[in-house]
Amino acid sequence: MVLKSSFFNRSSLLVAPDLLGTRLVRKIGDDYISATIIEIEAYEGFDDLASHASRGRTPRNTPMFGAPGIIYVYFVYGMHWMLNLVCGPKDYPAAVLIRGVEDCLGPGRVTKKFLIDKNVNGEILAKKSGLWIEDALNAEEKEKRQIIMTPRIGVAYAGPIWSQKPYRFLLKQK
Repeated sequence: MVLKSSFFNRSSLLVAPDLLGTRLVRKIGDDYISATIIEIEAYEGFDDLASHASRGRTPRNTPMFGAPGIIYVYFVYGMHWMLNLVCGPKDYPAAVLIRGVEDCLGPGRVTKKFLIDKNVNGEILAKKSGLWIEDALNAEEKEKRQIIMTPRIGVAYAGPIWSQKPYRFLLKQK
């Protein structure tokens, strides 16, 4: 089942763990790339000092203020694209960063594997955009998932309070 925008119309802190175990899917031409999401970080609202939105709306972070299920892609360190999915109501900046999929850890590696760049920034996460998420887990499988929560990575600039919030979610591997 393809996840709809209504799935993302919740706090990023609820969406993030619910995405663990789902499959990120990319269609390019006649080819498909697909992998299970195993690591995610949440960014929630104006007060989250690790969020791009903590200083307000800018040309770079405008997609983060969009409707739930919008794709927010940005470039860092002059070499890596980062894939985020917008959560919560429109005009409230919240998103989840896809940090890892099976056999591919690191958000920059994920975007390279899935051939994701600025061309999908601002698009709706759906088959029409060529990038979507499928949830094939049944209720029992969801209950059996073991989720680990840790502080986010690389956000020391946000200060001791925000950098230590357990907003990173990992699917414990068997």
